[in-house]
Amino acid sequence: MNDAANIVAVLLAAGRSRRFGPEDKLLMPLAGEPLALHAAQRIAELAPARRIAVCPESDGELAEMLSALGFEIVVNADPQSGLAQSLSLGIAAVARGPERAALVCLADMPFVGTGHLQSLLARFDPVSAPVVASSDGETAMPPALFDRALFDRLRASEGDRGGKALLANAALVMAGPGELADIDRPGDLHAI
Repeated sequence: MNDAANIVAVLLAAGRSRRFGPEDKLLMPLAGEPLALHAAQRIAELAPARRIAVCPESDGELAEMLSALGFEIVVNADPQSGLAQSLSLGIAAVARGPERAALVCLADMPFVGTGHLQSLLARFDPVSAPVVASSDGETAMPPALFDRALFDRLRASEGDRGGKALLANAALVMAGPGELADIDRPGDLHAI
């Protein structure tokens, strides 16, 4: 399956950013626009059937920006519960529709290109590759694509590990140098 019309993209954007400090890192500027918009725009370019963003509130600045890009906003009112809580909420929203798979992306990974997202779709197969993950040559990581048959397992994950256990047997798609870098600390923005 390599048709984006058969998938839902889920952008996880409700993290607490403890290592970043008191500022909301997803609103911090990177190349002239808020950090989260970089990942959101690549998803919009992919043109999936639906776009879902998991945010800490429905009416905050981040939610408003993502909504303007066509994202359905799902609220994680308890983001300190960890990444798995956001993933569970996002996957629950995906499961209400008929789409075949969920593409899970992180809002603090601004360098992932649309071409890489397309490569994940091209590698996906519900039977032979029900989980497709990105790789930097060492680790399986998001963005990752999960077949509908795995939604219940994704929703049952806990803590900050999210769907990590499912990535252990994922088909891997190599990303370009630096493409999978994430922003964790203020210095990460300035090192670019």
